[in-house]
Amino acid sequence: MSNASSPSTTHTDIAIIGAGPAGFTAALYASRANLGVVIFEGMQPGGQLTITTEVENYPGFEHGIMGPELMDVMRKQAHRFGAQSRFETITKVDLTQRPFTLWNERNEATTADAIIIATGASAKLLGAKGEDTYMGYGVSACATCDGFFFRDQRVFVIGGGDTAMEEANYLTRFASMVTIVHRRDDFRASKIMLERAHANPKIQFLLNSVVDEYVGTEVNGMKKLTHLAVRNTVTNDVQMIEADGAFVAIGHQPNTSLFSGVLDMDDVGYIRTQPGTSYTNVPGVFASGDAQDSVYRQAITAAGSGCMAAIDAERWLETVRHEAASTQH
Repeated sequence: MSNASSPSTTHTDIAIIGAGPAGFTAALYASRANLGVVIFEGMQPGGQLTITTEVENYPGFEHGIMGPELMDVMRKQAHRFGAQSRFETITKVDLTQRPFTLWNERNEATTADAIIIATGASAKLLGAKGEDTYMGYGVSACATCDGFFFRDQRVFVIGGGDTAMEEANYLTRFASMVTIVHRRDDFRASKIMLERAHANPKIQFLLNSVVDEYVGTEVNGMKKLTHLAVRNTVTNDVQMIEADGAFVAIGHQPNTSLFSGVLDMDDVGYIRTQPGTSYTNVPGVFASGDAQDSVYRQAITAAGSGCMAAIDAERWLETVRHEAASTQH
């Protein structure tokens, strides 16, 4: 922890860990309140929306907007009021004393009087045999990133929620056929998303089925997925199905391991906040977006919680600084 007193240590009023709608909205509100704001954008600048195509349900955009464009606009809006982006990943934090200390991947320290967590969530994977081997070689967790590479090919989408339906519909722009593999015969997906998938002539369903293994070939060091070993959950029969691509769409895991053992979390890892607020169990640390929202997980609710976090942090800082000034007098 000695790096905290290093001459290279920088200080800010509020450090925002993570970008996306929550982080950028928090930065916008906090910087407009004349607070010093640094956004640590991490490994995925702009958050999950940077790997999303068209966003149709974000208010203010009648005809929709591309995810990366929306994030770029939000970033620029926050920068307009003085917020700074650092394309660094925070790898360590000390929340035991104020000002808090954060270290990036180069072990450079930043201190902050308050922290807003907006680290979001990441796609979950099956953990099936061969998944790591063929990830990037036919297996993907992002249709909008990799769909283009599967033009006129047979692809599979694994999952039964809205994410799976959305990914499947998107992939029909490229693939010759998309098969949704789901472990049950009913779905978590919303009615409208399920109806859209059923209505698409290029989508078919393989129900009561799970992928046990990803199978492929390796020639001259080049790996390629060729088959899926699919097991029927009712009969336990396993069939080998030809596949050019497989997209895992089974939900997300909050990116909160950095705060494990320090901040209160639920069993999955979502940060617990005080009802109706963004306050965590550590005074001066606030949580927003998908890092603390296990229910809605939408861009608009993330933005709203980012606003809440900034207002909560601003008011908390004002109170703490007022009390400190009163004590000095």
